[in-house]
Amino acid sequence: MNETIVCVVGNVATAPVYRETPAGQSARFRLAVTARYWDREKSVWTDGHTNFFTVWANRQLAVNVTACVEVGQPVVVQGRLKVRTEVRDGQQQWASADIDAVAIGHDLSRGTAVFQRAGRPEAPATANRPEPNWETPPGPAGTPDEETTQRAPEAMAVT
Repeated sequence: MNETIVCVVGNVATAPVYRETPAGQSARFRLAVTARYWDREKSVWTDGHTNFFTVWANRQLAVNVTACVEVGQPVVVQGRLKVRTEVRDGQQQWASADIDAVAIGHDLSRGTAVFQRAGRPEAPATANRPEPNWETPPGPAGTPDEETTQRAPEAMAVT
């Protein structure tokens, strides 16, 4: 329950890598996020430090990311942040920041995109089952059945 949810805007730094595993589809790519600030002395926007995140997408999101996200495109990623630290080669501490994506989309403040709804996968065919009999069984002799009691009065008139 105590997860860190982030929304990150940046540029795709590597092509998405798609894999099918026994657990389902998965895709990952690197996202570069560069801070920009206004340099008052030079009166220009200046790039600051760049952070890199590994973005993980699963299931249908993985399929869609692989189909439409390319290197250099500006995207918005929302998901759970996971930061890991390790010691590599016994001497250097290494840190990585991963985002388990919930939603990924193109940043429309920097360009346009055309949305196309993804088709739903076909459900496996099931065995043919007979249609249920929804008709009401006739009532006991001498009592009107449900069908005759629901008819309009003129239909029940005796001529």
